[in-house]
Amino acid sequence: MNERIPPSTIPLSTIPPFDQAVEPDGYAWWYVDAISSDGRYGLTVIAFIGSVFSPYYFWSRARGPADPLAHCAINVALYGPGGRWCMTERGLGNVERDRDALQIGPSALRVAGDALDIELSEWTAPLPRRVRGRIRVRPTVCNGRAIELDPDGRHRWTPVWPEARVEVELDHPRLRWSGAGYLDHNTGREPLERCFDSWYWLRAETGQGPVVLYDTRLRNHERRSLALHFDHDGTRHDLPPSTPVELPRSRWRVDRPTRSENGEARIEAVWEDTPFYTRSLVNARLLGENVTAVHESLDLRRFSNYWVQQMLPFRMPRRAT
Repeated sequence: MNERIPPSTIPLSTIPPFDQAVEPDGYAWWYVDAISSDGRYGLTVIAFIGSVFSPYYFWSRARGPADPLAHCAINVALYGPGGRWCMTERGLGNVERDRDALQIGPSALRVAGDALDIELSEWTAPLPRRVRGRIRVRPTVCNGRAIELDPDGRHRWTPVWPEARVEVELDHPRLRWSGAGYLDHNTGREPLERCFDSWYWLRAETGQGPVVLYDTRLRNHERRSLALHFDHDGTRHDLPPSTPVELPRSRWRVDRPTRSENGEARIEAVWEDTPFYTRSLVNARLLGENVTAVHESLDLRRFSNYWVQQMLPFRMPRRAT
C-alpha cells in the first residue's frame, strides 16, 4: 500500500499535542535522535509522560492503576566525546503542559514556528555532571499519521518527522554541532510489557528519503513487521520485508536482529548497552544504498525481571517535588 499525505495538510509545526490525555498505567513519549554531519557525535532526547522504563512507575502500577503524570522524565543521551546520560523522574507538581509546550522539572520542549526547541537543564547519575543547553529540531520530511502496533490498537506510533535537521548548542558539556535527525511519538493505553515481548527498530536516511523498520513480538509470540519509506514530500510507501540479519548479541546478551536488502549488516558503534535495551549505529543496505542507521533493541521480559528493576534507580533518580 502507498499512502499519499498532501504536504499542505501537515504544517511543519504539527507535533502531537503535549497536553493530550494519557490513561492510567499508560504513556506518551516524544523521541528525537540525531547524528552529527561528521559522524563524531550523536544524541537522543525522549520526553516521557508515564515513563515506561521507570522502576517507580513499574512499582506503582503493581499496586493498582497509576497516574502517568506522577511519573514523567526527560531522558538525554549524548554520544561521542563528552558523552553524558541522564534521566531524572519528576512528580506531578513538576510537570506543566499545554498544546505546544511540555515542561518537566527544569527542562522543556516547545513548538516554535517551524521547529521544536528543547531546553535542557539536567544532571547525570550516580556521578553528577551537568547537561545544559539548547537543541533545535527542524523537519525536512513530515508525515504525522499514527500507526497501530498491536491488533487491539492500544499502542500507537507516529513517525512525525522521519527526517529532520538538528542543531545542538550545549554549555555543559560544551558542544556545538548539527546533523541529520528524526522525531517520532508513541502512545499507549497500557504498559509496554503487558503487550510486547520485544521490539527491534531502525531508521536511516537515503537519497530517496528516510526508511524506518519496526519489528515487534507480542506476548502471544505473534510477530508484526513494518518497513516504511517516506518520499521527500511525505508520501509513505510500504516496502517488502528485506532479509533478516542477526547482529551480535550485546554484552548483556540482548538480541539485536535487523534487516538488510543484501542480508548483510554490521555494527559501527554501540551507543547504549543495558540489561534490557541497546542502541547502536548499524551499517545496512536499504533502497539500494549502504546507509548508517540508528538501531534499537528492547527486551521487555528482561525489563520486567526483579533484578533489573532493582538496578534502575542508580541511573534513574526520582525527584517527587
